[in-house]
Amino acid sequence: MLRIATLATASALAMLPRASSAQGTSSPSGAQSLPPVTVTPPEARRRPVAAAPRRTQRAARSDAPRALRPVAARNVGFVESPRGPIQGYVANRSSTGTKTNTPIMETPQSVSVIGADQIRDQKPGKLDETLRYSAGVAAGTFGADTRNDWFLIRGFKSDDVGMFLDGLQLFYTSYASWKLLPFNLERVEVLRGPSAVLYGGSSPSGIVNAISKLPPAEPIRYVETGVNNFGNAYLGFDFGGPVPTAPQNGQLFYRVVGQVQNGGTQVNFTPDNNYSIAPSVTWKPDIDTTLTILASATKTETRGINFLPYVGTVTDAPFGRIPTKLFVGDPSVDSFRREQEMIGYQFERNLSDNVTFRQNARFAHVDVTYQGLIGNGYSNIATGDLSRYMFFAHNTANQGNLDNQVEYRFDTGPVKHTALFGLDMKTYRIDDFQGFSFGWPSINALNPVYTSLPGWSGTPFRNFIISQQQLGAYLQDQIKFGNFTLVLSGRNDWVSLSQDDRPTGVTQLNRTDSKFSGRAGLIYNFDNGVAPYVSYATSYNPVIGVNASNQLLLPETGEQTEVGVKFQPNGFNGHFTAAWFDLKRQNALTTDPNNALLQTQNGEVTSRGFELEAVANVMPGLKLMGAFTTYDLFISKDLNPALIGKSPTNTPHQVGSVWGDYTFQDGPLRGFGFGGGVRYVGSSYADTANTLRVPSVVLGDAAIHYEWQGWRAALNVINIADTTYVASCASATACFYGDRRRITASLGYKW
Repeated sequence: MLRIATLATASALAMLPRASSAQGTSSPSGAQSLPPVTVTPPEARRRPVAAAPRRTQRAARSDAPRALRPVAARNVGFVESPRGPIQGYVANRSSTGTKTNTPIMETPQSVSVIGADQIRDQKPGKLDETLRYSAGVAAGTFGADTRNDWFLIRGFKSDDVGMFLDGLQLFYTSYASWKLLPFNLERVEVLRGPSAVLYGGSSPSGIVNAISKLPPAEPIRYVETGVNNFGNAYLGFDFGGPVPTAPQNGQLFYRVVGQVQNGGTQVNFTPDNNYSIAPSVTWKPDIDTTLTILASATKTETRGINFLPYVGTVTDAPFGRIPTKLFVGDPSVDSFRREQEMIGYQFERNLSDNVTFRQNARFAHVDVTYQGLIGNGYSNIATGDLSRYMFFAHNTANQGNLDNQVEYRFDTGPVKHTALFGLDMKTYRIDDFQGFSFGWPSINALNPVYTSLPGWSGTPFRNFIISQQQLGAYLQDQIKFGNFTLVLSGRNDWVSLSQDDRPTGVTQLNRTDSKFSGRAGLIYNFDNGVAPYVSYATSYNPVIGVNASNQLLLPETGEQTEVGVKFQPNGFNGHFTAAWFDLKRQNALTTDPNNALLQTQNGEVTSRGFELEAVANVMPGLKLMGAFTTYDLFISKDLNPALIGKSPTNTPHQVGSVWGDYTFQDGPLRGFGFGGGVRYVGSSYADTANTLRVPSVVLGDAAIHYEWQGWRAALNVINIADTTYVASCASATACFYGDRRRITASLGYKW
């Protein structure tokens, strides 16, 4: 891997074009939370005395490319970085859609940004809960599952191939999933539509890019503790700031974020215990160079999710409904344990006024052991007895990412260009061991009896080592001519995939693939704040794993046409987005109808729909947001003609939400605030024939909070009416309850 990384870096440097004379300013990226830096020309760097006035003059230039100029937020003194904090709920810049510092209003694709304020106000328990108020996203697909984060983007499962951290993928297959805690994040960005042209293999429906909290220029000292009505308590801390150094050694900053969480959930015998530590350090040896090193370690202890029948959850059984607190497994054998470690870096060097080199890298390791009794329908529906089988998985995975970028800014007459040359490498290896067995005792849904049972033993049905190597070269040009911005992107991927028999080491299956993907988008920014846009993109995603026939899964491809309009009224701190999309996903993964543990691939699934999103800091203290998505999701090609026109299971066709938060700014109530929201999740199907419908649900959330002299006390409630509902069903025997009312009291202190 080190040799490949070295070659990739050398290749990226070889692509560096010769910069012409200075014609624009450099992009202010670098360390996310550090003050913006304006790069001076080489002559000024050699003469420090003249540098200050030169930098001031360049910062004030009005002819700098609009996509590169720092845009101040509404509050004086705050300049937004595309990876740093945002003020209130409104982000104006993002790098997720282009990998450059680009205004959201000039990005011809749908982008949503969830900032730290929104995360704090809504108090999500896990990552997928941060996405509940975003357009195009159905979050928490499997309800109150404490193991993993689950989300759909535009109707397609995206948590496995669409999860990114700091621009680098956190792919998972089988049960080797990753865990990111909201407390550790500065912002979460949702990029909807195919994004493989920049990121390689990923979901054709979009990606979720979580941005880590990074070392700040100003000291941070914060601790927070809380507990909910299920007895689950936590303690979090966030410390950081500058480290005194000698002037000749540059600037040094640090940050340490951590959290300890322990306690129960709404399901008996199911804890939700998480332990996390995430240190980082940023070194700036000079004005043009930034190196940030990030590390993290996380441990999760919980138990598996309940697989419950459709009758008894969605509809009444002869005995009524199955209680939401029922634990279908047995405490003597059920467990889910995850240990993960990550270490990586972000490096940026301004080689000239026109050329910037960036290199981002990360190595991640995860070890998951999962054992439990799984519900498998009724053994006696009259008495409420549920049959069960035993499942066991031990998955260990290693993932390496290296992304080299060269950004070149130049003009051709009146046309301004921001060109991006990229070379990235991904390597993935999973040790996949899985087994199951039948003949285990049933459990009564109303009066469960738990006994001491032996763990799983027997012959595994999967015992493989699967490896994938992926190399991608990409090129992008953001072309500005007047109010027009044209984004052209192209990429080619080379992928090798192999499966080895674990006991013998013999290679059983292997395949190599190569594929081109592209994107073209055009947006026009009217002076009144209206910005219509159109885009077309294709994607390519090599899929790791085997199907129900024990064959390597085919690569997944996709294409999308999107037409939309963005609107940011002059003088208004907010923006609105409307988008229509037509998305096709070929070789999409679905659950094998004959075995819920296995996967199969349909020919093609189409998602065609419409999205609305609004976010605004309306006035001091008042923040509002709303979203609505409706789409028609159906199988458009399949070898089984009976499935054509049918909708996949687990997938609502409509989601909508609205949220607001207000804090008094003056008077006797200064510092006191409250918030609330309503979420709508549309109906879905529990079977491939679309005869079993899971009804829609409306849920309410609320919050009250008070801040005083560094203290912040809050009370957050999700599902305030304590509605009992089914989040989704994968089949008639695999339905999943959603979150019951959860009340979290918290107290934080900053000094």
